Amino acid sequence: MAESLLKPAEIATFFDRLAAALPEPKSELQYTNPFTLLVAVVLSAQSTDVGVNKATRALFQTADTPRAMLELGEAGIKEHIRTLGLFNSKAKNVLELSRILVRDHGGEVPRDRHALEQLPGVGRKTANVVLNVAYGEPTIAVDTHIFRVCNRTGLAPGKTVRAVEDLLETVVPENRKLHAHHWLILHGRYTCKARKPDCPNCVVRDICRFTEKTTANAAPPRAANRKAAE
Repeated sequence: MAESLLKPAEIATFFDRLAAALPEPKSELQYTNPFTLLVAVVLSAQSTDVGVNKATRALFQTADTPRAMLELGEAGIKEHIRTLGLFNSKAKNVLELSRILVRDHGGEVPRDRHALEQLPGVGRKTANVVLNVAYGEPTIAVDTHIFRVCNRTGLAPGKTVRAVEDLLETVVPENRKLHAHHWLILHGRYTCKARKPDCPNCVVRDICRFTEKTTANAAPPRAANRKAAE
């Protein structure tokens, strides 16, 4: 396993600063219960949170439980989510996972990684989000934003998403694990952006190991480095 390029004291400061800037980070996906959270995360694959929220606003008013989703049916689900990419396969997954939840889990979303990963459209990242957001488990879901931040800053370099997740599990301070996922994803979404990181306004600029930090008027990183970061 690779090692963090940051020293333990720097890692502690890294998260202290993110926490100070955003003490109570929240998911930007809109949901009302563990089931709607699960559906929203499944729908978010290759879609933005903004797009998912627009699609699910009316969907969740109609169907906010697995049984209600089954009553809505595949065609009804499609009508609500057709603005999202891959909406046909997503509708099938949402319908089938609802069926499994009713059949095998009493209509409840299980608080168990293995059981979650058996659901259609649910992988390790989605399971981690549900466990963290719905049930307060200190899991860290690594998406493209977190993968980029961890490699670019040197916090948790890795060639694969799983490698980054495993390293984060070992280096993130215990008292920061609960919110680490949200701090890192929001930092990647709004500050440590793929094409032009906002280094001048970054709270961990002096800790970060990125060698091509931008200035206020700097051009984006060179194409080769940008591709590697993404």
